Amino acid sequence: MLALGGCGLASALAGIGAASASETIKLNDADDVFAREQISGTFVTYDPAEDRFVVLNAERAATRFVPASTFKIPNSLIALEIGAVKDAHEMFRYDGKPRAVAAWQKDMTLLEAVTASNVPVFQEIARRVGLETYRTWLARLDYGNREAGDNVERFWLAGPLMISPVEQARFLARLAEQRLPMGARSQTIVRDIVRIEEKSGRVLFAKTGWSGKIGWWAGWVEQGARKTAFALNMDMSRIEEAPKRISLGKELLTHVGVY
Repeated sequence: MLALGGCGLASALAGIGAASASETIKLNDADDVFAREQISGTFVTYDPAEDRFVVLNAERAATRFVPASTFKIPNSLIALEIGAVKDAHEMFRYDGKPRAVAAWQKDMTLLEAVTASNVPVFQEIARRVGLETYRTWLARLDYGNREAGDNVERFWLAGPLMISPVEQARFLARLAEQRLPMGARSQTIVRDIVRIEEKSGRVLFAKTGWSGKIGWWAGWVEQGARKTAFALNMDMSRIEEAPKRISLGKELLTHVGVY
């Protein structure tokens, strides 16, 4: 099922901080999961207790992409930490303007906005936070390439902010273990917001993302004290393909015995 990665795998991950892991394992027998759907993609899990990655398609796993709505996780953390948002239940008022998604056309709490991936709400949050504060916190959190650019409403949607699936998994593992350099309250609130479901004693935390070209599903699974972060990234040009992010991700999590 699994094979220890050789020099090629290590070199593919070396530029993004994964080479120091005690183990990097290549997932050989799941290569057909994306091929079956005729999709190019990658999947990564990271076990922080063992400092071990499991990687499907190492080259893509080491490639940075815009985070899209997966950035709602660090965005919420930053906003809560600096007081730009009070808590998960702060209400954001709908301004009556047409939205790209009909579900966004109503007042929403932070919790609801994360669940609905409400872009306008997070653009309001971004204006409250400001670019300089983002630059400070992206560096402090060691998030991707740390670049906020000059458009506070678009930098996570169109760049220049970019992050690799490996970096996503590392970042989310630190959140799962509440080891980010910020208060426990902020981390606990966001953890609760992205809690999705529980089955057989395993709890799933996750967030989707879509840039219009790239789809994400990233989060972590808790089973007792064990926490395993993951990130799925795939080509996705049509919104109709959105459910595949989760269905393929769950299939792969089951395949490696995580969920």
